[in-house]
Amino acid sequence: MDAFNFKRFDMTKPPVRTKWYLRPLTYILSAPDVRKHKTQITKTRMEGIKPPYILLCNHNSFLDFKVATKAIFPSRANYVVAIDGFIGREKLLRNVGCICKRKFTNDIVLVKQLHRTLKNGDIAVIYPEARYSLCGTTAVLPESLGKLCKVMKVPVVTLICHGNHVTSPFWNLAERGIKPTEAEMTCLYTPEELKEATVDEINRKLVETFQYDDYAWQKERGLKTTYEKRAEGLQKVLYQCPACRTEYRMNTEGTRLFCEACGKGWQLSELNELSAENGKTEFSHIPDWYEWERANVREEIERGTYSTGPLSVHVDSLPNAKKYVRLGEGTMIHDMDGFRVFGTDEQDRPFSMTIEAPTQYSVHIEYEYLGKYGDCVDLNTLQDTWYVYPHGKDFAVTKMALATEELYQKYKRDAGEPCKPGLA
Repeated sequence: MDAFNFKRFDMTKPPVRTKWYLRPLTYILSAPDVRKHKTQITKTRMEGIKPPYILLCNHNSFLDFKVATKAIFPSRANYVVAIDGFIGREKLLRNVGCICKRKFTNDIVLVKQLHRTLKNGDIAVIYPEARYSLCGTTAVLPESLGKLCKVMKVPVVTLICHGNHVTSPFWNLAERGIKPTEAEMTCLYTPEELKEATVDEINRKLVETFQYDDYAWQKERGLKTTYEKRAEGLQKVLYQCPACRTEYRMNTEGTRLFCEACGKGWQLSELNELSAENGKTEFSHIPDWYEWERANVREEIERGTYSTGPLSVHVDSLPNAKKYVRLGEGTMIHDMDGFRVFGTDEQDRPFSMTIEAPTQYSVHIEYEYLGKYGDCVDLNTLQDTWYVYPHGKDFAVTKMALATEELYQKYKRDAGEPCKPGLA
C-alpha cells in the first residue's frame, strides 16, 4: 500500500475507562515481577488521597508500569503511552486505559484526554521524562508540567522507582535480578496546596522530587550485579573515550569496556563501578562519564560547530498502530539547526522531515531497536512517527540526544528566556 496514504492514528478518540474485568488481570500480570524483585512501596501523605489524581512516575524500564499497577490497585487509571506501544494491540491497550502520545510533541489533544480521565474520577498516569533513562538518572522534564498540574486542580502524586534501571538497563535489557527494588509514592500537592502554589514553585518541587541516581542507589545498598555480560552495551551510552577523547570507538565484552582507538580499558564491578585496567580511572561512576560527554557536546554547540552527518539512513514510518511502513533510503543531518531527514521511497517519491532545534527539547532514541536494524532516532510530528536508522559507525544516537537538549537550551538562552535546571 501507499505509505503516504495510510490512515492516521485517531488521537482524538476519548480515553476508555478500564474494563472492570481487566483491572484484576492487569494486577495479576504485574504481580509476579513485582514479587520477584521484592519491590518495597513506601507511601507518604497518601492518607485520604483517592482518585481522581495525577500520578507522575519516573521511567527506567517496563517494570515501572508493573509497580505503578500494584501501587494504585484497584483504582482505575488511564496511562499515557507512546504510539509504538500500541502496535498490533490497539484495542487491548485502549481497553486497559492507555492514551496514545507521539513523543516530544506539543499536543493539546492530550491535555483534553487527561482532563477527561480526571473528570471520569480516575487516575491520570504520566511518565513526564517520556523515555527510559539512558543511565539511571533523571531526564529533563517539560516546563509545561507545572502548569498542567495547576490547571487540573486535583492531587498531584509522584511515584519514584529505584533499582529498575540497574536491574534492566536501557542499554542492555537483560535481567540482572536486583532485589529488593524500591518505590516512593508521595502526595506532592493537594488541591488546596496547588491553589496557593505558583507554576514555578510546582516545577521546582517536581524537579527536586524527580532527582534519582540508580547507580548511587545500588552502591549505597550494596546490591551486586552478578550478570557475566554486565558491561555489554554500555558503549552505547559511553561513546567517547576520556583518555584519548575519540568518539564512536568504544566497545564492550563481558565485564570490560574499552577504546578501540587507544586501547585503554575499564572493568565494570558487581556494583557497576568502573576502574581502569591501567593508569588513571577517569570516571568510576557511569553517570559522571555521561555528564562529561554532555559537557563536551555543550562546548561544541557554544562554538557553533556541532554537527552529526550527513548519515545514510533508512526510515520506517508509524502512521497508525498497525505496523511500521518502510519509507525508503535517505539522509539524516543533525546540526545547529536541528534534524533534517530526506530521501525517496521505493517509487522514487520524495519524503522529508525537518525539526528545528528551538522546537524540540529532547528526542527519543533506541539501542538495537527490536534486535533488527540497530540504533535509531525516533522523530515525531503530530501526524507521524519516523524511526530513522543510521548506517555505519561514525555516529552515536546518544550524542544526538544530548545535543538536542543542549541546542534547545542554547536557543532559549539566546532568546533571553530563563533556563531552569531540570526543565525544558
